[in-house]
Amino acid sequence: MARIAGQPGKALYSCMLRPDGGVIDDLIVYFFAPERWRVVVNAGTADKDLAWMREQAAAYGVTVAPRRDLAMVAVQGPAAREAVWSVHPDWKPATQDLKPFTSTAIDENTLVARTGYTGEDGFEIMLPKEKAEELWYALNKAGVPPIGLGARDTLRLEAGMNLYGQDMDESVNPLESGMAWTVDLQSARDFIGKAALIAAPATRKLVGLVLLDRGVLRGHQKVHTAHGEGEITSGSFSPTLSQSIALARVPKEVQIGDQVQVAIRDRMLAAKVVKYPFARNGKAVCSP
Repeated sequence: MARIAGQPGKALYSCMLRPDGGVIDDLIVYFFAPERWRVVVNAGTADKDLAWMREQAAAYGVTVAPRRDLAMVAVQGPAAREAVWSVHPDWKPATQDLKPFTSTAIDENTLVARTGYTGEDGFEIMLPKEKAEELWYALNKAGVPPIGLGARDTLRLEAGMNLYGQDMDESVNPLESGMAWTVDLQSARDFIGKAALIAAPATRKLVGLVLLDRGVLRGHQKVHTAHGEGEITSGSFSPTLSQSIALARVPKEVQIGDQVQVAIRDRMLAAKVVKYPFARNGKAVCSP
């Protein structure tokens, strides 16, 4: 894993790996003090993650304790921070100078972090679970609409963000998932999975696709390239580009600008390999 600087409240996105380099989960780690950290994992893999962390921590005499008393409310979008301040003006002095991927404690059990999973700016608010409903409805009353999983998935795909269980899992490593930046293979510092990543360089990589023909790209569709077969891991229609887009795992020889064929039902449709993210700040940043 990459290293977190010793700044209290600093957050880091990274992967938790198996010894063979497979991704157990992607997560965010918050540093509070040398002896106190917070790890936010995927809810669907929380029990598996906790068991793995406890197994590793036992060798170091470290305690890993779940916080099942907390909930998280994510407020995302260009006006997200102002919306939160309209509900909690008392939080503004402590949060207005937060840089991306930093956090601050409002009180003993409330943490506001400038992180998120949509590619937009905003806050992720961790607070006692009995207070989450009150905050939710206060934000809604202030004009913040709830977002469904479908819209969240479109946003994260346009931002080129991986989804655990689709774009990565225990069968693939970060080098095959566009996440080489989350692991440090150059320094002498060791971590679980490092030896495997060094010993077996990736033969595949994750790329962006924009469909040139009419249709919709979806997960598990086969991608035919001049260098061999690949597969779409996540695909959808992009409202920002008004075209179908996807992330696909393909042979490492495939290059940006290549044209490939995607098997959709009984047809072979043309797609172009592009560098993701596809959109940023509500505007397209890739050219099909």
